[in-house]
Amino acid sequence: MNAATTTRSGTATRPVLMVLTSHGELGNTGRSTGFFLGELTHPLAVFEEAGLPVELASPQGGEPPVDGLDLDDPVNARYWNDPAFRDALSTTQPLEALDASRYSALFFAGGHGTMWDFPDNPTLQRLTREAWEAGAVVGAVCHGPSALVNVRLTNGRYLVEGREVSAFTDAEERAVELDGVVPFLLASRLAERGAIHRAAENFAEQVTVSGRLVTGQNPASARGVGEAMLAQLREARGGGS
Repeated sequence: MNAATTTRSGTATRPVLMVLTSHGELGNTGRSTGFFLGELTHPLAVFEEAGLPVELASPQGGEPPVDGLDLDDPVNARYWNDPAFRDALSTTQPLEALDASRYSALFFAGGHGTMWDFPDNPTLQRLTREAWEAGAVVGAVCHGPSALVNVRLTNGRYLVEGREVSAFTDAEERAVELDGVVPFLLASRLAERGAIHRAAENFAEQVTVSGRLVTGQNPASARGVGEAMLAQLREARGGGS
């Protein structure tokens, strides 16, 4: 999973960095949270099927807390029962050890834990800014776009300003009765940063592509985000903007 690959032309393919939350407490509820398993495994399957190398990271490194452990989902079950995947998951790289220039894309998996340790993480903000300004694709799904709410570019503007995005909606947060638990409502905060939020009905798939920024609304959107990111990466490799 962490090994680089080489294309038929002999050029190295830079890895996709998939970032997971290190936060495992759901506010003051006494309940656990973490990253949502399907929001990792479904895009991961897309990247691996395409032969892209993938690395896993988290703010603190090591094994991140997992939520949404639905093993009736065959993609989840395939990965969860794979020793190589479990080993990679238990040894995620800490963000502070990473060099943004190594990656062709950054992907932020969702899960409610992200709402606590993604938005104000200066290392995450730096990596995202540097990767974006170097031409990387940036993707996120569900609560994963919480990573983007405070990312400012070198020119001082928010990365999401003027761009179309999708994320877990305020209505969905109310539907799961966590609107009073999360630190802020994600879709509203993105709009405050100047993003143009695109939403489908509650829990329906919605993937939004705004240039090299690819975002999805909820778990149903996870594979679609991976597929749209792959399309952007292929376009970039072929010389597209």
